[in-house]
Amino acid sequence: MDPLFPPFQPQSPDPRRGWGRRAIPFRVLIPNVITLLALCAGMSAIRLAIENKLDLAIGCIVVAALLDGIDGRVARYLKGTSKFGAELDSLADFVNFGVVPGIVLYFWGLHDLRSLGWIGSLVFAICMVLRLARFNVTSAEPNRPPFQANFFTGMPAPAGACTVLLPIYLSFLGLTHEPSHAMFELAYVLLIAFLMISTIPTFSGKKLGTRIPREWVLPIFVVAVVVVLLLAFNPWETLTAITLIYLATIPFGVVYYRRQARAWQFAQEQAAGKPSPQGGEGGAANQ
Repeated sequence: MDPLFPPFQPQSPDPRRGWGRRAIPFRVLIPNVITLLALCAGMSAIRLAIENKLDLAIGCIVVAALLDGIDGRVARYLKGTSKFGAELDSLADFVNFGVVPGIVLYFWGLHDLRSLGWIGSLVFAICMVLRLARFNVTSAEPNRPPFQANFFTGMPAPAGACTVLLPIYLSFLGLTHEPSHAMFELAYVLLIAFLMISTIPTFSGKKLGTRIPREWVLPIFVVAVVVVLLLAFNPWETLTAITLIYLATIPFGVVYYRRQARAWQFAQEQAAGKPSPQGGEGGAANQ
């Protein structure tokens, strides 16, 4: 029985037919349209930042992050993944989550440091493109352990963009921005940039949409609605809380990753018939 959405496999064009007559399934275009809408939101944030409408600029970045989380899932659901879509997504991510936040931060407060503040924005954008390039390379590795699918290497691009804007969230909550604070803000931006290019494992969340227990469906709906309402009516408090909670989960992600790595290594050694370095099953269980 043929699947409802057979996978799209791009074929080399027939030179006798030409590009103009080559049909492309419509379902392949849908994820790319979502990616382009996210790019439009990110580019609009630059204009809004220049016009000193920082609240709307941050809203555009958040919308771009939400759309970025949707396009990949839509592509996988419709069996519309393609190499073109993957490259388009990476380029859009660099603009939305590397260039745009750096420019917004510069217009907001880093300009008080003049050239040093601009260098901080450049470093953030450079770290973002390096992080995306590393992700494109490592995600294609065929021999990765299965547990690594639940983790990113370093902070992912959307999380880095939303997290680095924490000083702006705090300013909207009443924490007055002063030129003397610019050095601390620059240090925070560089810290987030380092987390993006580091090898620190962070939770992925990509497997959350595959299979959900039936008893979790209604609670997830309620939580999603509550978060959307909080973002609509109390955006700065909600974004600050989400950012701080996310930063607090990073150490737990490292601990959980190491446990998963030890368990996988022990299973591989057991399958190969090698003794555990701690002296058998009892030693491995006590690790």
